[in-house]
Amino acid sequence: MNSNELRRKFINFFKSKGHAVVPSSSLVPDDPSVLLTTAGMQQFKKYFTGELDAQKDFGSKNTTSIQKSFRTSDIDEVGDDTHDTFFEMLGNFSFGGYFKKEAIEYAHDFLTRELGLEIDYVTVFEGDKEVPADTESEEIWRSLGVINIKRLGRADNFWGPTGVEGPCGPTTEIFMKNLKSEVWNLVFNQYYLHPDGFLEKLKTPGADTGMGLERLATVAQKKRNIFETDLFAPLLALIDEGKPERVKRIIADHGRAVSFLISDGVIPSNKGAGYVLRRLMRRMIVHGTEFEKLFAKVVEIYGETYKELNLKQILQEFEKENSKFQKTLKSGLRELGKLEKIDAASGFKLYETYGLPFEILKDAEISGDKAKGLNREDFEKEFAKHQEKSRAGAEKKFGGHGLLLDTGELKAVDERELKIVTRLHTATHLMQAALREVLGPEVKQNGSDITAERTRFDFFFSRKVTPEEIKKVEDLVNKKIAEDLPVSFVELPLEEAKLTGALYFSAQGRSASGGKAKYGSKVKVYYIGKDLETAWSREFCGGPHVSHTSEVGKFKILKEESASSGIRRIRAIVE
Repeated sequence: MNSNELRRKFINFFKSKGHAVVPSSSLVPDDPSVLLTTAGMQQFKKYFTGELDAQKDFGSKNTTSIQKSFRTSDIDEVGDDTHDTFFEMLGNFSFGGYFKKEAIEYAHDFLTRELGLEIDYVTVFEGDKEVPADTESEEIWRSLGVINIKRLGRADNFWGPTGVEGPCGPTTEIFMKNLKSEVWNLVFNQYYLHPDGFLEKLKTPGADTGMGLERLATVAQKKRNIFETDLFAPLLALIDEGKPERVKRIIADHGRAVSFLISDGVIPSNKGAGYVLRRLMRRMIVHGTEFEKLFAKVVEIYGETYKELNLKQILQEFEKENSKFQKTLKSGLRELGKLEKIDAASGFKLYETYGLPFEILKDAEISGDKAKGLNREDFEKEFAKHQEKSRAGAEKKFGGHGLLLDTGELKAVDERELKIVTRLHTATHLMQAALREVLGPEVKQNGSDITAERTRFDFFFSRKVTPEEIKKVEDLVNKKIAEDLPVSFVELPLEEAKLTGALYFSAQGRSASGGKAKYGSKVKVYYIGKDLETAWSREFCGGPHVSHTSEVGKFKILKEESASSGIRRIRAIVE
């Protein structure tokens, strides 16, 4: 049973049980509490808390999805039999539609009847002084003929957000005959965890389940590990047989992860998701292989399911990083060779000077035993010290304000980043004007987020924007950049400013921080053009902006996708 069949069977099974099928969201999430999308439930968090209504948005209180997911915590373990970074999470969710009985019965039926597989044992929450034992789940499993049941504590069978508030509750996990780790985790959200640690019972409990496709494929295809499945085997076959098996697995895993991150608009940088991407790319480059064939195979394997995979974009970004890294790689490896041992300080110096990330320094095939004493925690502390020095330097230079710029919408650490976000900010104004010209006045901003890596722009629009329309928007923005239009502003009383025809957040729109926009008695109206009356773009805004559009540089849209019901999202860069 190949992976495409498993996906189809899963979706069709839950569709037949009245679940609305929801497409995967991006690997780059809306949720500020996480760097990348780590689970299927992330796009549904507001439905569990009651902020959004699933019946209204999906036509059902129950949903199912196959979610692209990424966990950075497993990067160091990649190469063994079970760990990977990018994975697909099969999930079914209920927001008051059903609870433990149905969720357990669905999981049992899908695995044993639909797929004909055998459950080895299940685990349930044994209870503690705060939360009672989950005897209900245990009884349901016994009624289905599953008698091998293990009772475990909070660390194993209670799911909750780490360090933040949110829905949580006991879990039951399913283990299969030929798999050492669990294949399916059923979370029963019964409580809400408050910042002070208080657990409050939810008015409407819900079910949140997640099953890794890679692990399911291992069981269904009767393989010993995930790397023998049809998701990995074709990639491993392209990698030089002379390389150690662990290295081959690292290259295959990172090749998948890099392809999906780039196709979701991430570009390599020294922070955030861009830093994760750069680490993966550079580890691949150090180990070396025929990358073009590898990426082409990733797109071949996944292209039917994930249409957003863009081989040309993947190869372009990888080659740019490869070219940049090759300039210092040889020197870095030469310096590494001179060291008798690598500790946190010397390791970070190799990273800072030559761009050798932690994973490369720890790699036994590259460093031997030199980095045996190096651990990620100490390395990250050195990184934090470096950032603190940089921030202190920026504060000294720019008046002691921490981040050089942090408006909620725009963020910049230093003068270099400030120049980039200023260009991107003006480009975002140009993009909104171009979107309205190409798509019509239905387009209204719903917030933006601008960093030195990219601009992210959300807007109200009822359908997917076609590739032809995206091209028109991109070309129109670049046309206005080439015209070298002046960028100016006037400060006006609020009601007078509204009469200029400038765009601003209405009751429908939201500010970058997520709340309704609030304006003072006077506002700045930024306009792009010779004068306010004939300007091509007019918006209420606090700045900063370039003085002429030619300073923006070449504008490029990386990705257009759904952010939520009725809201589209564009990620773009300037070069």
